[in-house]
Amino acid sequence: MQRRQKELGITLSVILALGVIGLFMYSGVHAQGRFGREEIASSHTLQIGGAQIQVDFAKGQFDPPNSALMHWVETAARAVTAYYGRFPVPRARVVIVPISGSGIHGTTWGGVGGFPGLTRMRVGTHVTQADLTEDWTMTHELTHMAFPSLPDDQHWMEEGLATYVEPIARAQIGELTPQQVWEGVMDGMPKGEPQAGDQGMDRTHTWGRTYWGGALFCLVADVSIRKQTSNRKGLQDALRAIVNAGGTIDNDWPLTRALEIGDRATGTNVLTDQYKKWSDAPVSVDLPALWKELGVHQGAKGVEFDSSAPLAKVREAITNSRQASR
Repeated sequence: MQRRQKELGITLSVILALGVIGLFMYSGVHAQGRFGREEIASSHTLQIGGAQIQVDFAKGQFDPPNSALMHWVETAARAVTAYYGRFPVPRARVVIVPISGSGIHGTTWGGVGGFPGLTRMRVGTHVTQADLTEDWTMTHELTHMAFPSLPDDQHWMEEGLATYVEPIARAQIGELTPQQVWEGVMDGMPKGEPQAGDQGMDRTHTWGRTYWGGALFCLVADVSIRKQTSNRKGLQDALRAIVNAGGTIDNDWPLTRALEIGDRATGTNVLTDQYKKWSDAPVSVDLPALWKELGVHQGAKGVEFDSSAPLAKVREAITNSRQASR
């Protein structure tokens, strides 16, 4: 989840009430060792993809050792680095806050306390190693750092992009198989199709359209770019170019600016043209036909691939690992 706010602000009246010292502690990223109202018990640093990532543990005890959670964060950061060719921001902070149970929930902000990207993960104290290994939310949250903050009407692009990129990024470092990626894609994409009363992506803010509708936009764009470039370029090239142009979470951009940069990187008009069609009118996708073209179908034991399908090479290229952009 990406929050709309870029700064943790406070009104003048509250400043007067709390006083300078109280404000200093509340803002969450200073020497007091607190994020929000949680006391930070330990702090660690990762160097990944050209970035320094500060990982802070709020006071509390997890069933697995903190080293297991550090590995979880590191793996997610490596996945994002693999997809984008580098970690998207030079400095990031991850705050891990214990909660009851075994759930995992995350929120990411841009431009907080001197960090271009800040992610707060609420993790159940009884989380297991298997939960951490199978988790997708850490990679999803860090992916948010790789796109500019958009106006509220385009929140679907922020969430949809992270939903689409996350399993592909994990596959590119061997954390998921291509079959697992396409299993999730085939299961999730129908949830993003327009329903009755839909008014286009910018004006329909349901859960399905925000997360899976945005992901569907990305899938269709990825396939279209690859078709137009004879599979030499894809959405990954467009997204790397956006990051390299400064399109990260700590910067507010209009969506059209990001899409134009992405299109220049691929030598197409796919993103801008598709946005014009999808933004204010419902666009349905013939998913069974798309799956057939890509050569992916549900078999008796799960997803199966057809290497003779017209777009089989496109399907393979989407999950294949890539070198850093030049």
